[in-house]
Amino acid sequence: MKIEVKNLKKRFGEKEVLRDISFSTESGKALGLLGRNGAGKTTTIRIIMGVFYQDGGEVLSDGKPLNREQIQIGYLPEERGLYPKKPITEQLIYFGLLKGLSKQQARDSAKKWLERMGMNEYKDKKLETLSKGNQQKIQLAATLLCNPKLIILDEPFSGLDPVNAMLLKDVIREMIDNGSAVIFSSHQMNYIEEFCEDIVILNAGQIAVSGNISEIKRSYPRNIIRISSVQADKITPFIIRSAGDEIESAEKDSKSDIVTVKLKNAEYKNSLMQSLLQEGFDIDCFKVKEPSLNDIFVQYTEGGI
Repeated sequence: MKIEVKNLKKRFGEKEVLRDISFSTESGKALGLLGRNGAGKTTTIRIIMGVFYQDGGEVLSDGKPLNREQIQIGYLPEERGLYPKKPITEQLIYFGLLKGLSKQQARDSAKKWLERMGMNEYKDKKLETLSKGNQQKIQLAATLLCNPKLIILDEPFSGLDPVNAMLLKDVIREMIDNGSAVIFSSHQMNYIEEFCEDIVILNAGQIAVSGNISEIKRSYPRNIIRISSVQADKITPFIIRSAGDEIESAEKDSKSDIVTVKLKNAEYKNSLMQSLLQEGFDIDCFKVKEPSLNDIFVQYTEGGI
């Protein structure tokens, strides 16, 4: 299944919230949908889900208008959408019924996901009695009750400790491996890089940059090299002395055994590596310093476009 968002436009009064937003994802993949608060992420998500109607453009599934009655969509909101004073199993069954499951199917699915989340002991408790992290796990169980083919996750790791975050990561990987398409919205860039091959960064209601994360990173200058070695104190003066006109600077980090070298031309990196090896230095790592996803995000969202 291929999900396409094509030329979405949306206004609220005089304010143009979305301006020709287009991107796509498909079964078995995760797409990172990023942007600062107010960039248009939530509006885009709500249009995909059918909560808002767009003023222009369309949402397609395999080239046809997305039929939300035929394709189950699982949505994990940033703000929890469960009932704090209702017993957990009772409300999971209720959400299953809303998604078109029979009562027995909803009961069986609720049991399955409570067990998978390690939450079976709380099945008859009221939601408000659980910790913030455990409430998030119940919210995820509600999201996945109907075995959705399209899953939208908005800040899914909020409030989770490292152990529960690992559990959630395992569940998300399972859903991707089982063929679900995932749209992943988060300000925690490490999780985006872990799950997503492709990203879309929104700024002021339009796409600032999109595409494959690795290709976006490789489009940046590749003339900064990071060298890790226990001999960093000796490597730094050697590079300054021997590289001559090929380098702009070489500095050892004061708190680690890492030397950062800025080359005048990225093509010089092979000759630099060769000279270090010929000199017999013990090199643990020699790599191009690429921008982090956080660096890219800041660059494209600091101001207006």
